[in-house]
Amino acid sequence: MVVSHWNKKIMWHYTHRDIVNAFKTVGLKQGDVVFSHSNIGFFGFPKGERRNENAFETIIGAFFDVIGEDGTLVVPTYTYSFPRNEIYNPDTSSSTCGIFSEMLRKDDRSFRSHDPYISVSAIGKQARLITDNVPTNSYGIDSFFDRFYKADGVICNLNFDAGSTFIHYVERRLEVPYRFDKTFWGIFEQGVKRERRKNIVWARREMSDKFASNMEILHKLAVERNLYRIAHVGRGMIGMITSHDMFRLIQETLPLYPWFLTNNHSV
Repeated sequence: MVVSHWNKKIMWHYTHRDIVNAFKTVGLKQGDVVFSHSNIGFFGFPKGERRNENAFETIIGAFFDVIGEDGTLVVPTYTYSFPRNEIYNPDTSSSTCGIFSEMLRKDDRSFRSHDPYISVSAIGKQARLITDNVPTNSYGIDSFFDRFYKADGVICNLNFDAGSTFIHYVERRLEVPYRFDKTFWGIFEQGVKRERRKNIVWARREMSDKFASNMEILHKLAVERNLYRIAHVGRGMIGMITSHDMFRLIQETLPLYPWFLTNNHSV
């Protein structure tokens, strides 16, 4: 339900408490390591000033009110730099993943991984541990997603379905036939340091539309089995699923429908 309040022609749709309650409803708890895709504009306006900074502080404050000082919040700050023939600088390369992601990247408390393809930024107890010294393979052993899975991480999306980049880590672990490890080279830059580096990404075997990711069936299954729990807040919604539930769901479904995570899911 949309809750709105008008005061001198300023409308708000949600409060800090609304977000906290939604997080608790979907199952977020103290100490969680959280990975979050977000589109915070879909919530509407938070109570207070109509500024992006107010929305950011409202939402990140709510996260840490629930996960506490032992928790960790991680967001995608992807740049896709090397495949785009762009220099990657972890200190200055902007995130392509929305305003909440970019504001967290710039936060003085955050740590960012040095992955030139799909970097992440994190705040909290395990922020440095989960982002530091990542390997050249973005989805391989000891990558962020591998560490996230082994830390029993949870996916908590803001105004997104159950889909997550974490799924590509699962696809690689389960060796789906429509993707492969592809190597890119590019320039890594930080301060006065500049060097050529290698990056390995889990890429589509063909760029035709049928190989593109499609999370529609995955989302439907996750909701039907009550694995992806949803709470509505403002004009939008929050959903959460554990990384282990996501892994098991994909592992159980792939033998029956090997292409169900793609546009070719009818095969």
